[in-house]
Amino acid sequence: MVFRTANVRAAGERDVRNGESGQDNAAAWALPVIAIGVVIGILYWARIVFITAIAAVIIALILEPFVSLLTKLRIPRGLAAFVVCTLALLVLYFVGLGTWNQLSTIASDVPALKQNLGAMIEGVSARIQHVEDSAARLLVPARKADPPPAPAPVTKKNNRKTPANTEPPQPQPGFIPEVRIHEDNPISTAIYAQLGTLYQYALMASFVPLLVYFMLSWRDHIYRSFLHFFDGPSRLTAARSVQGIAGMARAFVVGNFLIGAILAVVSCLLFAWLRLPYPLLIGVLSGFLSLVPYAGIVLSLLPPFLVALATGAPSGVMLFAVLIAVGMHLLAMNVFYPTLVGARVHLNPLIVTLSLMFWAFLWDAAGLVLAIPLTAGLKAVCDNVAGLRKYGRFLGD
Repeated sequence: MVFRTANVRAAGERDVRNGESGQDNAAAWALPVIAIGVVIGILYWARIVFITAIAAVIIALILEPFVSLLTKLRIPRGLAAFVVCTLALLVLYFVGLGTWNQLSTIASDVPALKQNLGAMIEGVSARIQHVEDSAARLLVPARKADPPPAPAPVTKKNNRKTPANTEPPQPQPGFIPEVRIHEDNPISTAIYAQLGTLYQYALMASFVPLLVYFMLSWRDHIYRSFLHFFDGPSRLTAARSVQGIAGMARAFVVGNFLIGAILAVVSCLLFAWLRLPYPLLIGVLSGFLSLVPYAGIVLSLLPPFLVALATGAPSGVMLFAVLIAVGMHLLAMNVFYPTLVGARVHLNPLIVTLSLMFWAFLWDAAGLVLAIPLTAGLKAVCDNVAGLRKYGRFLGD
């Protein structure tokens, strides 16, 4: 009896300990889940600020090699950053001016584009309707035509033939006329909402030059100040994480920029060889749009296809232009991208797809463009922190 009581007491103590451990595990899981939810909410609520800051970081990474080159010539870093940023703005201005001139010239071809596009759509619609009619004649048996409806009776009044029921309907007692309430046009409402969003993006974009300049000129100070947040071995881990993120981001950004430049130059030359109008504009647009994840192969086709359609180019020229855009995209994704970018990113295809879905949901088109560098940066942190390396292996290839 004594042993049985002791066993029951021990079992009760084990149940209590198991219950306490289960509560501790639930609390240990609840806090990270709540923290992740809060972080996602902040990323969505302040997405314009984050997108602006990340865009500034990307531009700074592109310009950093030029600033480093000037500092090797004994030029102070602040002055070198100012010179490089000024030259970048001048290049951007002249590129924008040339693009505007090209677009103003293309505007004269818009009526022809509408006419040719309408004719193409009508032709495709006629072919689809012909196929549907042919399928209906084969599948649905023919039936006799319905007899024509009988004519309405007429009466003679004042030597005129009028229909029998020509009196206007009389309002019933208690009839209340319908009152139409003016409602806002949903199209205009959506346009106003988009204009507000564009204004916010334009306002944030005005801060990009200042952010880029301060990131370039104060790079060393920011790096040293950031490391002071950590002590002992954590400082070394933080330094390795920052170096890993910087190296990966620089390889991704600069690699994509080089790939886009190569595609743009080759596309310009090939479109000029085809004698397509505006080869410089459509070549640059097609080359850089080809780098957009998943949608690049479709976006790269639009500039040469629309220009060929607007100018009434022969179907053979239009087909060759489309094949050039597709070939450039396949060449970039299978040759240039693995060599210049893929060797530093090391993300498996499933994680890439999920990250594209997640960041596109949070930040729309900007998230689709920034998804891969953000996920690769997260992997770089996981690879350098001992407690997170298992997550880095899960994200990697």
